[in-house]
Amino acid sequence: MGRISFSCLFPAPWHFSLSSQALPRLLIPSFRQLLFLGLLLCLVGLLYLLLASGKGHVSWIREENHFHRHLAKVNDVDATDTSNPNLNYGLVVDCGSSGSRVFVYCWPRHNGNPHELLDIRQMRDQHRKPVVMKIKPGISDLAKTPEKASDYIHPLLSFAAQHIPKNKHQETPLYILCTAGMRILPESQQEALLEDLRTDIPVHFNFLFSDSHVEVISGKQEGVYAWIGINFVLGRFNHVHNDGEAVVAVHAPGGDQQEARMRKRTAGVLDMGGVSTQIAYEVPQTVSFASPQQEEVAKNLLAEFNLGCDAHRTEHVYRVYVSTFLGFGGNAARKRYEENVIRNTATRNKLLGLHTGETAESPLLDPCLPADLLDEIGPSTQKLHLRGTGAFAQCRQILQPFLNRTNETLTSLSGIYQPAIDYANSQFYGFSEFYYCTEDVLRIGGDYNASKYAQAATSYCATQWKTLKERFDSGLYASHADLHRLKYQCFKSAWMYEVLHSGFSFPANYKNLKTALLVYDKEVQWTLGAILYRTRFLPLRDIPLESLKGAHSHWRHSFSFVNNHYLFLACFFIVLLSIMLYLLRLRRIHRRSAPSSVQWLEEGLGSPPLPLAL
Repeated sequence: MGRISFSCLFPAPWHFSLSSQALPRLLIPSFRQLLFLGLLLCLVGLLYLLLASGKGHVSWIREENHFHRHLAKVNDVDATDTSNPNLNYGLVVDCGSSGSRVFVYCWPRHNGNPHELLDIRQMRDQHRKPVVMKIKPGISDLAKTPEKASDYIHPLLSFAAQHIPKNKHQETPLYILCTAGMRILPESQQEALLEDLRTDIPVHFNFLFSDSHVEVISGKQEGVYAWIGINFVLGRFNHVHNDGEAVVAVHAPGGDQQEARMRKRTAGVLDMGGVSTQIAYEVPQTVSFASPQQEEVAKNLLAEFNLGCDAHRTEHVYRVYVSTFLGFGGNAARKRYEENVIRNTATRNKLLGLHTGETAESPLLDPCLPADLLDEIGPSTQKLHLRGTGAFAQCRQILQPFLNRTNETLTSLSGIYQPAIDYANSQFYGFSEFYYCTEDVLRIGGDYNASKYAQAATSYCATQWKTLKERFDSGLYASHADLHRLKYQCFKSAWMYEVLHSGFSFPANYKNLKTALLVYDKEVQWTLGAILYRTRFLPLRDIPLESLKGAHSHWRHSFSFVNNHYLFLACFFIVLLSIMLYLLRLRRIHRRSAPSSVQWLEEGLGSPPLPLAL
């Protein structure tokens, strides 16, 4: 027999050969058995190690992410360390109808993982207070003197410049975004104001500012930014989810429509102000339309966008429905209701020759006011006297026509298109009036329960106004609740209930609505979502191929090293196992060809006696 050669080209080339005559000496039973048993134990141990370390690694990642999320909530209230050279900054000026505010945000350098977003937080001064400044009136008041726009905005930018290190100004993006007040101005006046800002701001400030950084945004954009900000604070864009966290199957726009991606369930937003009501939520599945007209309307209500820095990845692609309903806020609805009551009462009195409501002695009964509350509505020339009866159920019924519902499918308030909501797998947060109605007086804010809410509202409405005032004077209601809240709580409670359940069609047994004023103890502004979206490509600066080899991309090297390490061990044990199988076969061959010699080798005895001649 010749020499036996062994070679392997992967993971590293090596070669050795062994003489076949020497092999039998390796087949001593005790050594062979020990070697085989040892290899078997090593193989079992390796498999156990692989399984245990794999689970431990995933668990460690999840625990670390969970820890960092909670740590971020703590650090978020600490003063910003402006001496940190790796800290970046950004400015957003919210030009509203009543005034303008500047918000200063900051974030550390991106970690190099293209799957993650920037960790943007609101900057805090040395007293741990958010760096925010507000001025009045709104910029729209300068419509007739647009040349003063830059002077108007100057105090806000000077304030922000004082808090941001001077060497960071040139790389700090500045966005000036105008909302409701500017939308009602003629386009020519809007452009004149914006042009003055575009021209003068670069002269006085060295921020990263271009013509596209100042604009009038639509209500849809504002709603999308609010949705982004709230879900970002909730951690819903972090796609590494722990066991027990709610997920949803998503058909991302632009992705493979045949295969759904599982990712964290985002939260929908309900916001009822004084004038308007807004709803925004993700539409994870591809939508269908009942008619071409409905499809045309839906184009203006559905927003598809990518929050990630890579336009070719779909993991951060979202399809969000946003709709704003003017006239459906709490105060605006009450105004519409009163105008309708005045008009109908005047008509009825004229036709029937009555004088209902014309004097305090013959008031009109209003089921939407607390029991025995006396109120006056209408202009001085058409004053109407009311007395509350506090009938919550009757008030709800009276308010239903004000929702302007239609019989078309997939519609909500005023017959506006609304994509289907998976109520069994969804979550919503209710802000502003949704919170005030449940908490300020009824004291049941937080997790919403329709049955408990209706009972509490019914009880409140039926309570005598005198008793309600006594409770108010005793401090039993929220500190910021006033007499205006007490007076119209019954009406607003009924209006909120009808908007939610009859307007937006939420079932009465829906359990995943939380009414809130703050998210993680802080007010979330739409400006957070705006800067998160508008700076989404900035991580590309930290993810070139060179930097992937650096400290921020150790996750990729670790992954590669661990896999190569395990692959090498697997190849090594396969080679050893092959050698053992070959040795066992060779042993049987030697046993057949030279039984006495093989037996002598196996028994491990000394040399047979040689005959000696004396």
